[in-house]
Amino acid sequence: MSIVVVGYVPKPEGEAALNTAIEEARLRGAELIVVNSYRAEGNRDEPDLSSVRTKLEDSGIAHEVRQLVRGFEASEDLVSVAEASKADLIVIGLRRRTPVGKLILGSNAQRVLLDAHCPVLAVKA
Repeated sequence: MSIVVVGYVPKPEGEAALNTAIEEARLRGAELIVVNSYRAEGNRDEPDLSSVRTKLEDSGIAHEVRQLVRGFEASEDLVSVAEASKADLIVIGLRRRTPVGKLILGSNAQRVLLDAHCPVLAVKA
């Protein structure tokens, strides 16, 4: 069975990536792995993924949700999960950033595009 991995954040770009990944998994007859990666800093609470789980259950697609709370960048977690699961496709959401914003903060999307072992589908919110 093929596998589609999607990076999810509870923002418009995460929702766009999730919706596209569900459709891609349906078209490919694939299992979907949703990866939510974040750093636990200060009093930051774990994102609630109950709506994601409900959407996935309603889709009828075989799925798994992985919530990773580690010290790695989200891009590292996403690529690592994709490699470990031998994913056929990674889906990520993009948001518009200024050139200065990219320079100062780096770009997780760029890192995924450059480091992934499989095709990456990038979608706009």
